[in-house]
Amino acid sequence: MADADLERGKNRTNAYTSASYYVESNDHQWTSWLIPMFVVANVAVFIVAMYVNNCPKHTDGSCVAKFLGRLSFEPLKENPLFGPSSSTLEKLGGLEWTKVVHGHQGWRLISCIWLHAGVIHLLANMLSLVFIGIRLEQQFGFLRVGLIYLLSGFGGSILSSLFIQHNISVGASGALFGLLGAMLSELLTNWSIYTNKAAALLTLVVIIAINLAVGILPHVDNFAHIGGFLSGFLLGFVLLLRPQFGWAERRHLPAQTQVKSRHKVYQYVFCIAALVLLIIGFTVGLVMLFRGENGNDHCSWCHYLSCVPTSKWNCGN
Repeated sequence: MADADLERGKNRTNAYTSASYYVESNDHQWTSWLIPMFVVANVAVFIVAMYVNNCPKHTDGSCVAKFLGRLSFEPLKENPLFGPSSSTLEKLGGLEWTKVVHGHQGWRLISCIWLHAGVIHLLANMLSLVFIGIRLEQQFGFLRVGLIYLLSGFGGSILSSLFIQHNISVGASGALFGLLGAMLSELLTNWSIYTNKAAALLTLVVIIAINLAVGILPHVDNFAHIGGFLSGFLLGFVLLLRPQFGWAERRHLPAQTQVKSRHKVYQYVFCIAALVLLIIGFTVGLVMLFRGENGNDHCSWCHYLSCVPTSKWNCGN
């Protein structure tokens, strides 16, 4: 596994909490249940992967944590993240370009976001999901946040497949970066209802930059991060609009001071532009992918977005 798998990063920085900066209104607060269910599903899938992997059956007894029996981990030289083998991840739906394009297994674009390379990978992503996702679900509800999560993961898988065609990629980080991107666009499109705007924007941008910077390390699929972030950023403009300041209280104000429109004009402009870009991006990406095109042929420098070679490591293929 050492040279075969690309984990979709570990979001190492706790999420910015937008509620600290929001001017409270009469918005309904949702109960978060979908994000906890996503966490449970990811943990369950990892347990199934370890059961299917069955390390003692195909190794010479060098499994890690042998007391776990069938659920013991691959030797650290094969998988330093305490997880299954590459072949198991591939069997269960890891993202692999050849199987997607030539094997007509497009379902891997979704299945890969539920798989994780190891316990460390899983814990880092699930902690990030809890910090980011629960707050968003409380503010915007399960439907919108669930759509952003899944579509961002899908977008990350498309971009990953276009640029990384010789490795297996797994992990929920593309979907997580989509939630971060949606938080950024939500801040921008609902700008007028926030206080401490500069502080909120700076905090969020720093968190995103740090996590994207981690992606230039070898064996981290930064294309999934970037694709997920861009998808979530555009989806936030479409799905996370808030009414402009004063809309909720309009009935209690004099007629001449009432807000006439639920949203500002620029919010509608952002929404329409983002929707158009989303449709174009997903369409072009899927057409290029299933035509078997390599994104690196169209962008000679883009490989540096996922791995920057240094004297300490090389990026291989």
